Amino acid sequence: MGQDITELVGKKDNIARLTHCATRLRFELHDISKAETEKLKALPGVITVVNNGGQYQVVVGNEVQQVYRVITQQMGSATRSADSKSDSGKNNGPKQKQSWISRFISVISTTFTPVIPAIIGAGMIKAILAVLVLTGLVTTESQNYYILNTIADAAFYFMPILLAYGASIKFETSPILAMTVAGVLLHPGWSALMAEGKDVFFIGVPVRLTDYAGSVLPIIIVVWLMSYIERFADRVSPSMIKFFTKPMIVLLITAPLALVAIGPFGTYLNDLVAMGAEAINARASWLIPLLMGTLQPFLIVTGTAWAMTPIATSQLTKNGYEMINGPGMLASNIAQGGATLAVALKTKNKKLKQLAASSGFTAVLGITEPSLYGVTLKLKKPLIAAMIGGGVAGIYAGLTGLVRYAFVSPGLAALPAFIGSNPMNIVHAIVTCLIAFVVTFALTWIIGFEDPVDDDEGNTIVNDDKTHSGQPVQDNTPGTKSAATTNANVPSQNEIRPLTIGSPMQGELVHLDRVPDDVFSLGLLGKGAAIIPAKGELYAPIAGEVTAFMDSKHAVKLNGYNGEELLIHIGVDTVNLKGRHFDSSIKVGDRVQQGDLLISFDIDAIKAEGYEVITPIIIANSDRFPDIKLEKRSSVEVGATIIHLS
Repeated sequence: MGQDITELVGKKDNIARLTHCATRLRFELHDISKAETEKLKALPGVITVVNNGGQYQVVVGNEVQQVYRVITQQMGSATRSADSKSDSGKNNGPKQKQSWISRFISVISTTFTPVIPAIIGAGMIKAILAVLVLTGLVTTESQNYYILNTIADAAFYFMPILLAYGASIKFETSPILAMTVAGVLLHPGWSALMAEGKDVFFIGVPVRLTDYAGSVLPIIIVVWLMSYIERFADRVSPSMIKFFTKPMIVLLITAPLALVAIGPFGTYLNDLVAMGAEAINARASWLIPLLMGTLQPFLIVTGTAWAMTPIATSQLTKNGYEMINGPGMLASNIAQGGATLAVALKTKNKKLKQLAASSGFTAVLGITEPSLYGVTLKLKKPLIAAMIGGGVAGIYAGLTGLVRYAFVSPGLAALPAFIGSNPMNIVHAIVTCLIAFVVTFALTWIIGFEDPVDDDEGNTIVNDDKTHSGQPVQDNTPGTKSAATTNANVPSQNEIRPLTIGSPMQGELVHLDRVPDDVFSLGLLGKGAAIIPAKGELYAPIAGEVTAFMDSKHAVKLNGYNGEELLIHIGVDTVNLKGRHFDSSIKVGDRVQQGDLLISFDIDAIKAEGYEVITPIIIANSDRFPDIKLEKRSSVEVGATIIHLS
């Protein structure tokens, strides 16, 4: 998937910048017209594509980190960063015109994305600490509490340093120098000057003493200015001594400007926005949670959900709690889960039922993109129900003064983040969840939705009196050829004759739903079966040609002479082994006979490294065969018939 996504966004040279969040890849492209959006949306594993907020976002769900690593490895030297830009500091390639709102959101998004793991981790430690205090296992006077609280506070106290890194990526300037300037704002010497309370001057100019711990906007503005100062320093520094003079000029100009002018100005803006939000909350406490609870899905789809993050993090740092993002997002996330789980119970479409059940569960835990893009947005009416339910619960959250004490993705898994000085706060959080879920679930059930018909109704896989349906998806493995191109005499749809697939290994024959990977178990790559191997040998189940073989030797694709296309994948996530414990001499283009040994593998060694060895055998072109049946047997030997095609 990572290789295909790279190709479809215009190849690696079109990628100016790449980050990721919990479920999506966030690209900044040199030329967005080169991206093939419709093909990306149709790619197996891609939930949807969003082009907004200055970013081209490819939503892939929980596998985002693995896909991100693959793409960054492919980018290699093509990565556009502060270390690889030209001396002029300008990117090559055309730039897309954006509104100031899009540019602002792009800056906030790119700046915060690298910081998210730190503040989420710190937020969860805060939540755990709240539970420990509530249960009496830790007291606020103990050293254990002090140490854990210090760990949790570090990410927020040193927020300017963390944000300096993200901002340096966005503005294409040196991360180390940016973080050094942020360190100046947080230096103990600066804190000592503030403690003395005396007037401070720098070359005769008065300096406003400001506490920058946990601040957001000041460092972003400072790094933006530093990007221009660095380019200036690069131009004026003689090449023979640039190594010394360039960083000196950058620090000597940027740091004083940050302390004297930019920092205080950024703090003023930060405080002004926060005061505005608090003023709204004081006069209409229900308004912000209502808007967030109702419009959060819209903000996610348009890529503008980051806009309020600076205010929320600033409130958390200064007040120890925030009411901007958390309460409304809690209502919205639970509402998404309620709508999606209602769909799971009401739909008669087997594939939709499986998708809605898994993504609905994920949504109530706090991650809603799979639910939003995979279910409610497509069905429309459940989305409307979720927005109404989220808004109603948001009103309750606002009227009761619900606040969030830690930066986490709001959901049932993060409810401890709502435990704090007000003992009723967690009660209000639970009631907010109940209102959001019950109202949304009931509305979804009542107003209903257009239930899609199974794509292969009447053509189910049969196994032990259970029926399963799966949607075939075109195999996009690089280098593979379709049966139509590799076999000149492939039968047409109405000429297909009965075929059988032999077992490629000795072991236990099971249904695909036993495979602990949704890509296989939900039939996203096609129908088939799975075998739990008893012996580490994989044989050719059909006669045909090897059309794809992974370098990691864990997966092979065969095109049979009768039009069948088989994908055999040894284990789950075994690509991470990079070929360890696998042995094979086959290569793409080899012609094999049924029963030929293809791959040998060490079952015990693979299990010892923590990987499952269950092996899916997928009919990649399932749509060519109206009827696919699995043999009703358990133990199988090599060559025994396991699948009937007709």
